[in-house]
Amino acid sequence: MTPYPVSGQPVDTPTPPASSGSWIPAPLHLAQMAALLVAFAALYWSVATNLVRDWANDGNYSHGFLIVPIALYFAWERRDRLRAQPLAPSNTGLLIVLASVAVLGAGTLGAELFLMRMSGIGVITGAIVFLFGWQHLRLLAFPVAFLVLMVPLPAIIFNQIAFPLQLVASQFGEVALATAGVPVLREGNVIVLAHTKLEVVEACSGIRSLVSLITLGIVYGYFIDQRPLVRVAIVLSTIPVAIVANGFRIAGTGLLAHFYGPEAAEGFFHEFSGWVVFVVAFAAIFGVRALIVSGITLAERLRPQGAHA
Repeated sequence: MTPYPVSGQPVDTPTPPASSGSWIPAPLHLAQMAALLVAFAALYWSVATNLVRDWANDGNYSHGFLIVPIALYFAWERRDRLRAQPLAPSNTGLLIVLASVAVLGAGTLGAELFLMRMSGIGVITGAIVFLFGWQHLRLLAFPVAFLVLMVPLPAIIFNQIAFPLQLVASQFGEVALATAGVPVLREGNVIVLAHTKLEVVEACSGIRSLVSLITLGIVYGYFIDQRPLVRVAIVLSTIPVAIVANGFRIAGTGLLAHFYGPEAAEGFFHEFSGWVVFVVAFAAIFGVRALIVSGITLAERLRPQGAHA
């Protein structure tokens, strides 16, 4: 029935907007979220505690403590865009969850920690699709992918990376020492000096600083520049920077061992030099970023007018 005021003219009744999905979860939706959260905690409690134990005991992955808080910040930063997206739950997400749980089972049977831990990220991915939809996953793709950095590599892959780095560090140290006039002979990853030998073991391969620098490079590139090309270049630059910085550390250790004896290159100096080299390497990334931006700016200036990228 159309209402009429005293004047006799009809009053337009506002038409409610068509429903395209609300960001606010319904009670059933909240129950699904709670059920998945409880199930996730029950399935992955031991996996998570073992992972934290590895972060605490393995210096190569001590940065893992920072990954989850940073990923949560990346997700929180997208909160306005997430609210703007209507809820569009997809049952395909439940299939992703079930497949990831199957991977967890396979990893448990095979005692493969990497599979067990990666399956947790798969469950998170599937849960987002199941509860919120593919558009929400698209917005959260970077924070979810960032979680991969917290998972230690399988030993077979780690060793395939660490041993070549040991050889590269040994070669760099040999060349630097020879350039400084120090008699040196290298046998594989062992540097032979006049009065002592230095073995470049796995801990001195530079893989620890490499993994940490890659993580910092991703975070630094994310915050400092919006251009994908610059971000990728910053991350890729962390690899040679880490290798060169570690090579200088090996050379410095060799110089101390040659002039002051092997005791001078052990203990406090060995640990302290690692921190110093890491800070110097991270500072070098700032310089690399400045060079990248300068190169892009110069290329844009030299580009003929009217040319398109």
